[in-house]
Amino acid sequence: MEVEFDIKMTPGDLYDYMLHHTYSSASGLIGSIAGALMVVAGVSGAGMICLIAGIVVLLYLPVTLFLRSRQQFLANPSFKKPLHFKMTEEGIEVSQDGEIQSQKWEDMYKAVSTMKSIVVYTSPVNASIFPKRVLGEQLPGVIEIISTHMPVKKVKIRC
Repeated sequence: MEVEFDIKMTPGDLYDYMLHHTYSSASGLIGSIAGALMVVAGVSGAGMICLIAGIVVLLYLPVTLFLRSRQQFLANPSFKKPLHFKMTEEGIEVSQDGEIQSQKWEDMYKAVSTMKSIVVYTSPVNASIFPKRVLGEQLPGVIEIISTHMPVKKVKIRC
C-alpha cells in the first residue's frame, strides 16, 4: 500500500501543531493548572492581582504560540511551496524542489492526531504535519498505513 499527497502548510496548521505539542507536555499542563488555580483563587477572594495574574498566565502561551507560528511560517522558505509526501511500506518520503528525504517507519518517534491534523514525529521535537483538510478522502489510508507500520504504543490517533 502506498499513499501520496501534497501539503501546502499554513500558519494555522503550524499553530494547531504547536498548541498540541505544548499542551501535551508537562510544562504546558503545569502552566495551565497554575493559571487556572490563580483565577479560582482570585474569584474566591484572594484579590484582583491574583485574578489578573491567572488570566495573563492562561493567555500567554496561546498568544505566544499564535505569534510564533506566523513568524515561523514567514521565515521558513520550505513552507512557501507544497511538500510532496509518499508513504510506502518502508517509511515516509518527502520531496520538494528535487530534494528527497526519507524516514523509515522503525525510526519514527510517535504519531498523534490533533483536532485538525495527523502528526508523525520523527524525533521528540521534529514532525511531519498532515492537515486533515488537505488529506480529505485519503485520511483513512494515511491512518491505516501509519497504524500498520508503527507499533501500537507509538500511535495515538483518534478521528
